[in-house]
Amino acid sequence: MVFVVEYRSFGMLATLPRSLGEELRPYTGHAAAAMIKQVQRSVSAYAQPLRGVFGRALVVSCERAVRHYVDCIGTPDLPHDRWIDFYRRRGRIEFTEGRNLEPLHDSATIGARTAWRAMLPIVRGLGVSPGVVALAAESVFVYVDELCATAIEGYQQAEAKAAGAIPLRRRRLLDLIAQAPEGSACSIASLADGAGWRVPGAAAMVALHRAPGAPEFPAHLLDDTVLLDLDADEPYLLTADPDTDLAPLKGALDGWRVAVSPVVPLADAPAALRTARRALLLTSEDAPGPVIWCRDHLATLWLLAEDFLGAEMAKQSLDPFTSLSAKQQERLSETLLAWLETRGGAPEIAQRLGVHPQTVRNRLRQLEELFGDRLRDADDRLGMQLALRAQRLMRAHRRDGERGN
Repeated sequence: MVFVVEYRSFGMLATLPRSLGEELRPYTGHAAAAMIKQVQRSVSAYAQPLRGVFGRALVVSCERAVRHYVDCIGTPDLPHDRWIDFYRRRGRIEFTEGRNLEPLHDSATIGARTAWRAMLPIVRGLGVSPGVVALAAESVFVYVDELCATAIEGYQQAEAKAAGAIPLRRRRLLDLIAQAPEGSACSIASLADGAGWRVPGAAAMVALHRAPGAPEFPAHLLDDTVLLDLDADEPYLLTADPDTDLAPLKGALDGWRVAVSPVVPLADAPAALRTARRALLLTSEDAPGPVIWCRDHLATLWLLAEDFLGAEMAKQSLDPFTSLSAKQQERLSETLLAWLETRGGAPEIAQRLGVHPQTVRNRLRQLEELFGDRLRDADDRLGMQLALRAQRLMRAHRRDGERGN
């Protein structure tokens, strides 16, 4: 089945007042120029002189996109065939010049935001209703997504002539999902159709790490529904059913470590991949088994998601410790955390820490002197507990790293 772009944006734009398009038409050149400038500044693949095929394609693409968008406003009978043919050719150019889909999507979304910012003061100056402004803003991003999907059709046409078209499409698809450009659902569906892959409602991202000297990853054991990129600097895969799809790898991951994110909507795939890669870093090499399930370590991953946040929380919640020596801080920290976690008396805490109850009583008195009423405030206690647990996890992580070295 061939994926068909629905072009909803054309219908949305046709419902807007035709007078709005007429008022905006003189400003299309200004908006296109702003687009080109911002795209070259923001997309490294396009930061080159506007010469040859590349230069003509970028300039004409921006100009035609803005002009056609404005022409569609209030014009339900406007023909679109030439516009569709042009952006299919644009996709073929991207493939023949050796670029992947990321620059195309980045340039389209960045360009759309830039053009809308250039046009918005003019739209507001015309005194149109907030509802019209909202519909126009929404149509911009629907229009851009459909433009990208049209370019992908052309990209696929060129790609199909090359050897190994389907595997390459699947890798491009995985890359697009992992990058998740704004408003990419239509483009993902288009590329997935050409790759023979059914788009799931949700999936897990799986980060892979290969030890030196390890054999090739046993990709042949995976189902065809799994998308995989082993050539990336940080190899990874996507699976809609990790429990089932990864089961055949049991006993076959010699020298490989695998971290599996929770199953999330595709829009959250980039965050899920970051989480899985974080889990690989935070889990020691001698962890039980080669497969790390992030769902079993959510609290740890959340507490250590950003090192600077843990440090900032410690600075705010544990500031009375700054006047103490490192050894005093360590002893009082473990006592404070034990008290916060148990709210028990000296004997219970002493048994947990392996010290004498009188030692605990002395430390609790010190803590009362240092923190005072903050020990009786629920919010302060929560901040202290989170900061102390984050510190404990970071110390364990550093020790694991030192053993690994």
